[in-house]
Amino acid sequence: MKKIIIASILMISGLLNAQNFQGMAVYESKTSTADFMKGMGGNREITPEMQKQIEERMKKMFEKTFILNFDKSASIYKEEEKLDAPGQQGGGRMMMSMMGGGGTFYKNAKEKQYIVDKEFFGKEFLIKDSLPKYDWKLEGESKQIGNYTCFKATAVVKVSESDFRNFRFRNNNAKEGDKKTEAVKDTAKAKKTNFTDDWELPKENTITAWYCPEIPINQGPENYWGLPGLILEVNDGKTVILCSKIVLNSKDKVEIKPVSKGKVVTQKEFDETVKKKMEEMREMNSGPGGGNRMQFRMGR
Repeated sequence: MKKIIIASILMISGLLNAQNFQGMAVYESKTSTADFMKGMGGNREITPEMQKQIEERMKKMFEKTFILNFDKSASIYKEEEKLDAPGQQGGGRMMMSMMGGGGTFYKNAKEKQYIVDKEFFGKEFLIKDSLPKYDWKLEGESKQIGNYTCFKATAVVKVSESDFRNFRFRNNNAKEGDKKTEAVKDTAKAKKTNFTDDWELPKENTITAWYCPEIPINQGPENYWGLPGLILEVNDGKTVILCSKIVLNSKDKVEIKPVSKGKVVTQKEFDETVKKKMEEMREMNSGPGGGNRMQFRMGR
């Protein structure tokens, strides 16, 4: 077994030394919808049938396929092109942008820079910034992903404020049945005018990644990078991104370069734009029935 692994590493090393080396990896991304459905629970105007429809549509929105094309120093990560389903145009694309989808994500590990284009509320942005610095902790665990032996690494990262997947349903640790607690809950419900009051954004999150030293490229899906091997799986506790296919040195070459269309902003500037627009939407949907309108809009 060790001889086979060593032979595989030598063969891949030969491919990497090729002048025009390229690779392609397919990733399946799935985000849990449990928190989002909790946020809609307790709304008497949403029937079980409507809730089921919303859950099915959100599940489709949160299950996506991405393609990562890479060479020795750079990569582009883009969602697999699919025809829009009926009712998914417009607002659907806006939600996809907020949930980690949309655009072409370019990473240059040599220059430590990333460039990604995003469409938000009809405006095109070109986010240019430095690659995040991950303080990866290499663990001793290993596992097989397909035919590749991968090793575990973890890192604590600051969450993105413009990625809606990072929001968590607010936990209530008070004991059920406590009269004082129930009274506080009832008061909070009476005052609450928007379903976003139930959400919170953690400041940090623990990322678990599985990388493959057999493919010694420090690239990965989304903005993940910096490990001594291609990252084949990432899990942040809510979203799992798993590699399902790898092709090395295919005859079909892909041009790995960043897009250049859109208003140039930093990641912080884009996050501020999203926060401002979300606050505007929150205020618009405040008042009697406001939260319901927001929920139905998301469910369409």
